[in-house]
Amino acid sequence: MKVLSKIQIVFANITAIYRRELQSYFVSPLAYLIAGVFWLLAGFFFVALLLGPQGIIQQAAQADLVGQQAGIPVPPVDVPYQLLQFFLEVLGSLSLFILPMLSMGLYAEERKRRTLELLATSPITNWAIAVGKLLAVVTFFTTLVLPLMMYQAIALNANSPPMDMAIMLSGHLGLILLAAAILSLGMFISSLTESTILAAVFTFALVLFLWVIDLLGKSIGGSVGEAIAYFSLLKHYTNLVQGIVDSSSLLVFASYIFLGIFLTAQSIDGLRFQRS
Repeated sequence: MKVLSKIQIVFANITAIYRRELQSYFVSPLAYLIAGVFWLLAGFFFVALLLGPQGIIQQAAQADLVGQQAGIPVPPVDVPYQLLQFFLEVLGSLSLFILPMLSMGLYAEERKRRTLELLATSPITNWAIAVGKLLAVVTFFTTLVLPLMMYQAIALNANSPPMDMAIMLSGHLGLILLAAAILSLGMFISSLTESTILAAVFTFALVLFLWVIDLLGKSIGGSVGEAIAYFSLLKHYTNLVQGIVDSSSLLVFASYIFLGIFLTAQSIDGLRFQRS
């Protein structure tokens, strides 16, 4: 019974932190600005990829026309799958810029307002604080993704036959996991400084390194290169975007999420020790 009671207290603490943080996003002008920019850019790239002069439909039509003129059979183009893959790659790239701005204030603002000391010396465990904050910011990012999924589903279902929604769901699952991993690492960096700008810059630098580490692994080659490339966010995100739900990719994202939470808890524990 004591163990059950402790678990209930932990969940109650996580829920309290989660609700407080999530509410703060929906009253923050910066959060609305980030959402507006994200939706505007995502919508622009979606239309450009689908209907632009160099869009997928135009390229498929040109390829078909060239094939007819040359009398050569042209293999059919899977427009919905290519559109989804390219668009999710664009969203992944946009997330490199958007997510550091979302994570930069998770702890840096607490440090600046001197409220982090109150959290550090409160009965709430460091893990509960970190998990609650991370769940809140991931939830907010998910609310940014949901409208994009709606107009993607409308456009892709217009295809005959309709696209398998499992592929779209696996790709967006990869986007959410990517976001959770980046936000978790950004949360740790935010816990180290009072400057939100520095937190955003260092988070972007770290995520960019983890994004392109695949290229470093390929240049090194061999087993060492494969081991380095295994930690690439881009590599595992691409797997999920392509509809490949690989357990190793899920494990890598889960490891980054856990690592960020663990390091954040240790960082706040160090502050708690200084204040004791």
